[in-house]
Amino acid sequence: MGRITARRPVVRIRGSHESSRPDTLVVEEPLEIRVNGSALAVTMRTPGHDVELAHGFLLTEGVISGRDDIAVARYCDGVDDEGQNTYNVLDVTLAEGVAPPEPGVERNFYTTSSCGVCGKGSLDAVRLKSRFSPAGDDVRVKASVLATMPGTLRESQKVFDSTGGLHAAGLFDADGTMLALREDVGRHNAVDKVVGWAASQDRIPAAGTVLMVSGRASFELAQKAVMAGIPVLAAVSAPSSLAVDLADESGLTVVGFLRGENMNLYSHTHRITR
Repeated sequence: MGRITARRPVVRIRGSHESSRPDTLVVEEPLEIRVNGSALAVTMRTPGHDVELAHGFLLTEGVISGRDDIAVARYCDGVDDEGQNTYNVLDVTLAEGVAPPEPGVERNFYTTSSCGVCGKGSLDAVRLKSRFSPAGDDVRVKASVLATMPGTLRESQKVFDSTGGLHAAGLFDADGTMLALREDVGRHNAVDKVVGWAASQDRIPAAGTVLMVSGRASFELAQKAVMAGIPVLAAVSAPSSLAVDLADESGLTVVGFLRGENMNLYSHTHRITR
């Protein structure tokens, strides 16, 4: 398995002082996800938890509804210049009776670490219909509990501490207990890994949970939350207008600018109690 971090030389300038030293950088490598032997997507990701990433990606794209829809996931042969397996091609075999991805799910063959939706093959494929609408979820989360989540998330970002170059996503229950945390160079990959963890634990739909992200709340992250049946999406930065529109339609609570005891509630605010 490829390393999560790599060392590279760097020249550091601090005012009038200059020095040379090695620096720790986060690794970014492509992962090709295949379904039943056919290429579906390539995403730039930080190696690690690749099976969770594939599970979460397929679930949030509407291909599967849970872990029982996958028979097996395995790495394919792919070698570097030295003949070593790169572990950068993952083939997922769907369980018997599970329909293969519809053509609209196919992405153009390359997806950057900063954007997943922008790799969609067509605009019609952007808005998906969830099997697990959060609209009926009656969970209530205290604002004081929400306020603890960014700190808990940040304290658990071990790789970020050494690189400063990773997004994080964490899944919390309503009392503030963190159930899972994943880091990745791509924010959508971090969320897919968390959703994939939930799927592997047979926790889809993820009722009664909060998805906490370390950056902004984009449309794609809101959609992933809805597809997984997560009722609350919280972010330390702003949501986009389209994310809030989707949340309004889908029954998702969106919390933005969650910093200390301060936060903005954008949709379905009844779930956040004072």
